[in-house]
Amino acid sequence: MRFDVELTQLEHFVAVARARNITRASADLNLSQSSLSRSIQKLEEQVGQPLFERKPREVVLTDVGELLLERAKEILKRVEDTFSQVSEAGLSGRIRLGAIPTIAPYFLPGLLRGFAESHPNITVSVQEDTTDILLKRCSHGEIDLAILALPVIAKYLEIEPLFDEELLLVTPPDHPLAGNARITPEAVEAFPFILLNEAHCLSDNIATYCRQQSMQPVTVERLSQLATVQELVALGHGISIIPEMARRLDSSERRVYRSFSGEKPFRTLSMAWNPYRYQSKWVKSLIAHLRKSRSA
Repeated sequence: MRFDVELTQLEHFVAVARARNITRASADLNLSQSSLSRSIQKLEEQVGQPLFERKPREVVLTDVGELLLERAKEILKRVEDTFSQVSEAGLSGRIRLGAIPTIAPYFLPGLLRGFAESHPNITVSVQEDTTDILLKRCSHGEIDLAILALPVIAKYLEIEPLFDEELLLVTPPDHPLAGNARITPEAVEAFPFILLNEAHCLSDNIATYCRQQSMQPVTVERLSQLATVQELVALGHGISIIPEMARRLDSSERRVYRSFSGEKPFRTLSMAWNPYRYQSKWVKSLIAHLRKSRSA
């Protein structure tokens, strides 16, 4: 028996299996629901059996669908790896790099400038997103490498710490704490805090430090951008805790940064990749370049 199956059909099938919903899968693929449904239906006709059990709010793989899913993932991975190896034989390469928003604008520009000097023929495309989404994209092979902050919980991914970074208190220049060379945890507890929303791991790093110091700061605002946190601090809305790399790029005199005395808050930057997928020599070069940042 001869099967005339296109790779796009397998990609559509894997996307639906992953999302368990036609609507979500069509959004992920940027494809209309009707086109996606026709693609799945055509694949089922070629297989001769249903691949999904349709339910009111989701679709569930049948036994045949479960079997095909494993084979489809393997086929797509082999095709992608083959093209990666073929393209690697040329003079140029491409790396898909992911980074969380509290790292990307502060750490990546200098990193990529240095990398481009020694690897001018490599194109690095950057995707900025939260930790959970980057881990999924890394696991699915949608990005080659991700730069994150620990702790990270991820099955089947390689996680390698890079370096620790101090977290600093930021206040307006006229704030009562601005004149102190060192800040005790007890001193900040009485003042309102501005933090990133809970989707950002930086909030977890700060919360962990507060618990360790028996602090219970009152959070008055939750935001999605670190730059907005800094701006509202300058406007007197509250104080916050900011990574050192963000302070280094802040030339404004409207904010003052101070270290905590005693045990200081910090975060650990790390990189993650999928060891079960083909890794080009270009990706290996960027990993080696990142390892050098430990001593930078």
